[in-house]
Amino acid sequence: MRLSESARVVFDVLAGTGTATRPQLAAGAGLSKPTVSSAVAELEAVELAAHSGRASGGTGRSAAIYRLGPAAGAVLAVDLGPAVTRVRGCALDGTLLAEGAGSRPEAADTVRKVLDALPAGAPLRAVVVAVGDVPMRDRAGERPATAKAGPVFDAMAVALPEGVPVHLENNVNCAALAELHEGAAVGRDTFGYLRIGVGIGLAVVIGGRVLRGANGAAGEVARLPYPWDDDRAPRHEGLEQRMGSRTLLRRAAEAWQDGDGPRPRTAERLLALAGQGHATAGAVVASHAADVGRLAAAVAAVLDPGLIVLGGGTGADPQLLPGVRAELARLSWPTEVVSSVVGDSGTVAGASRLAVAHGIQTVTGAVRAKH
Repeated sequence: MRLSESARVVFDVLAGTGTATRPQLAAGAGLSKPTVSSAVAELEAVELAAHSGRASGGTGRSAAIYRLGPAAGAVLAVDLGPAVTRVRGCALDGTLLAEGAGSRPEAADTVRKVLDALPAGAPLRAVVVAVGDVPMRDRAGERPATAKAGPVFDAMAVALPEGVPVHLENNVNCAALAELHEGAAVGRDTFGYLRIGVGIGLAVVIGGRVLRGANGAAGEVARLPYPWDDDRAPRHEGLEQRMGSRTLLRRAAEAWQDGDGPRPRTAERLLALAGQGHATAGAVVASHAADVGRLAAAVAAVLDPGLIVLGGGTGADPQLLPGVRAELARLSWPTEVVSSVVGDSGTVAGASRLAVAHGIQTVTGAVRAKH
């Protein structure tokens, strides 16, 4: 469908507010009331907007309230996590319509269940898939050129309706968007989101927008040269190998004493023991925090973001904060460091915001989605 420019602007405002009167739409769109009335009529005619009741005014008059219509449709966000796949279906005003979660091999089934739970007849406008790698496409532009996501993505894509635009995004970037809008970075338009878990990653937000770089690889701190001295040459993703949870557990095993009890098999258990005052676990976690602090110092040296949010299965644990802050203060200038507050749902929450932006773009034919 082809909408007039005024109808596109009004639809964008209505999607952003959820419900609005014509005066509110006129104020948000910067258009005259007659132009807005014409735009609303155009949107109602194609069921992109619908009447939603009346609001009483202070003078006794009432104003019609409008909402998105059934033809506005829905969007889908998929977080292809390393162990769990999380899926959300949302309306174009961001309202959550359905959600589900399952193991990574069950990604396609999880997507189908969420799609089946969406309102009948609602067109699917866009899909955003968060992947744990640089989201480049192959030469045909049909699938992600990443060994980490490719096979699972292919299996999941079979569950999607044909012809729906599918957008790939790095999972750390998605989580950073969640922190920006509903997490630890609310009110801050420039910050770094540093994820430490099985792997490591960085999202850079400047002026409220994620910096992606020429290759879509901005923030790939796993590629920082490490080690880097006269006797050892840097290894491919050597820094991630040092700071990932597998190496953390190996260092814990090496430090474990006979009287320390059962050796922790997961990073979560190691952190829990440290929180309970276990001396060896605490020492290992403190050493890990210093490593994270050094990486944070590198981030501060390059970006000077003012704020670094620590996320990920290991990084979000508040036990790391004192050590990270101390090492960062020793090596760099004052930079605020806080723990993530969005939790495991952060990636799919951020992907949902991107999906809504792309869905609105699909309806209005805008040049680019805002994210």
